Amino acid sequence: MDIRIGIVQSMKELEIELPDDAKREKIMKEVEEIMGTKGVFWVTDRKGRRVGVPAERIAFVEFGSPESTRPVGFGA
Repeated sequence: MDIRIGIVQSMKELEIELPDDAKREKIMKEVEEIMGTKGVFWVTDRKGRRVGVPAERIAFVEFGSPESTRPVGFGA
């Protein structure tokens, strides 16, 4: 599973590939709990790196899946 986090006042987004055993519902609950606080949302990626985003800077969180088809090339 992968998540994409939008940052307030930034054109860039964080794309984090989570381990296969990551639970979508658990992460969604963590995001909901941290939103509106001065805390930091911490997540560990597939390679074991920890990524922290200040909760007050999160614009959106999008959950996806690496299995989803992603268009490649110029064809439609």
